[in-house]
Amino acid sequence: MGIGLFISTISATQQQAMMTTFFFIQPSFLLSGFVFPIANMPVIVQWLTFLNPFRYILVIIRVIFLKGVGMDVLWPQYVALTVLGLAVFTAAVLRFHKRLD
Repeated sequence: MGIGLFISTISATQQQAMMTTFFFIQPSFLLSGFVFPIANMPVIVQWLTFLNPFRYILVIIRVIFLKGVGMDVLWPQYVALTVLGLAVFTAAVLRFHKRLD
């Protein structure tokens, strides 16, 4: 939700928001570890994946479905998602301002 709000604050039109979303979602999907394993990526790209919320969501989904573990194992992913969510939402709220166009 924070990413969508942030994109809406930097976009002037609906078409611009849709293109921004496309250019955000595609690399996020490719760098999440779903298509290519993160361990096989270059080291610099591996560090960039820590800023990708899809990485943590994918880890949570895999571990829950394959191992059936709970919060005692998954708390680092939830903490990372919370920090990323708060940072993006805070940036979006700070960027938001009313416009009378």
